[in-house]
Amino acid sequence: MSGGSARAAIVTVTYDSVDVLPAFLASTQDASAGRVEVVVADNDSATADELRQITEAASARFYAVGANRGYGTAVNRAVATLDPDVGWVLVSNPDVVLEPLALDRMIDTAAADPSIGAVGPRLLEPSGEVYPSARAVPSLRTGLGHALFANVWTSNPWTKRYRQDGDHSGRRDAGWLSGACVLVRRDVFDRLGGFDEDYFMYFEDVDLGWRIGRAGLRNVYEPAATAIHIGGTATQGSSDRMRRAHHHSAYRFLAQKYAAWWLWPLRAVLRVALAVRARATHTR
Repeated sequence: MSGGSARAAIVTVTYDSVDVLPAFLASTQDASAGRVEVVVADNDSATADELRQITEAASARFYAVGANRGYGTAVNRAVATLDPDVGWVLVSNPDVVLEPLALDRMIDTAAADPSIGAVGPRLLEPSGEVYPSARAVPSLRTGLGHALFANVWTSNPWTKRYRQDGDHSGRRDAGWLSGACVLVRRDVFDRLGGFDEDYFMYFEDVDLGWRIGRAGLRNVYEPAATAIHIGGTATQGSSDRMRRAHHHSAYRFLAQKYAAWWLWPLRAVLRVALAVRARATHTR
């Protein structure tokens, strides 16, 4: 492993992720040429015993969060258990497969410039299509347009901007990087307090990227590092709950970003629009 003397660790979060965890753990073995600690933080899965066995069979460390407190909280708890000499933390979903040396390539990019706080790889769908994992931080205008028109005017410019922003063919800066697979400097992660634990799921990565930018650091997309987002079954059957969590998190982030008192009418419209969108999507 290049990129300095600091060690790297990989943290993933499981919730009944038995179907995808073995492939993820297998891929971590070739993600770096150096020794990398892998921690599996489990959010109180019904299959925790099986997940522990899978984890330990792959020489990784199983960490029981003790309750399902959400993705960001589980990551924070796991990172807090890492040794002080771990200087790089790759946060990843368990339904991701890392390509060989993907971690080293991300570390090399970050280590070359101390102003880089986070690096994200090129994420591919199983079909080979590039997932838009490096995006601009959403604005209140974009959020409102997407919430108001996504169900009735699918090609509207706000939804296009919200869902897929920026070129993914070359290295570039981004407003935020998908938490499905992102490398963060440990000191930056610690200084910022990690993920905001008030987000149960969704937008915790948007929020972290936004705060990294506000701290004067860069979020960099590095397509030389690749991972495949294969998808899993852990959230199947709970799509309504996930949809509600997504809309709640979207409102929370935008309301926090645009907290000025004189913007309260727009925040109110956004809240109503997101609630209507959630109900309309549910009925389809």
